[in-house]
Amino acid sequence: MKRWHKPLLLIATGVAVDSMLLRPWYLRWGATDDELRKTWPGDELVEHPGHCTRAITIHAPASSIWPWVVQIGQDRGGFYSYTWLENLAMSDMHNADHIVSAFQSRKVGDVVWLAPEHRYGERASMSVAQLISERAMVLVQRDDLEAAVRGERVGGGIWQFLLEPVNGNRTRLIMRGAAPEKTSFLYDLVFDPAHFVMERKMMLGIKQRAERSQGNANGHTT
Repeated sequence: MKRWHKPLLLIATGVAVDSMLLRPWYLRWGATDDELRKTWPGDELVEHPGHCTRAITIHAPASSIWPWVVQIGQDRGGFYSYTWLENLAMSDMHNADHIVSAFQSRKVGDVVWLAPEHRYGERASMSVAQLISERAMVLVQRDDLEAAVRGERVGGGIWQFLLEPVNGNRTRLIMRGAAPEKTSFLYDLVFDPAHFVMERKMMLGIKQRAERSQGNANGHTT
């Protein structure tokens, strides 16, 4: 085997394993078939909704989870994920471990910063296109905001934070997203798995915080 054949074989094998085994798992981590098929707020904004749909059960009502969702943002409560990884990219991320009253106000059109504005500009931000209290927050690329508010389809991809009550004290946190219309091979190979790692940790972070707050409110820890 020629010297350059081995690296190519390893790359091809890695791509095949990701496509056939890992990708189908991490694009729908924790989600049920019904959750994959259901139409969610924000789906109408893209031609192909549900590029990825992930879900987790939180032992708390939606009203106790929602405050953690609305205060996300680099300049607010963080994203409850791996700050050490985010800060390798100079994101200056800090995660809140309590609900901050000053960060509870959200409205359509608000900017959600993914990293400091002075470092990356508008590229590191999204805008709130839909906001349904204790139910859904839908983010779009800032260039797509006006079209999204009008209910038109957008091409830049979306990020959906969804809450689906199971009963009075259990809620499904569903993270759903649609990829931009134009993606590359590297998007599938690099961005998708990296996004899964960070989003999964964020979902677990929200779960941990909401359940702890719920336990404290009930006079015990969970």
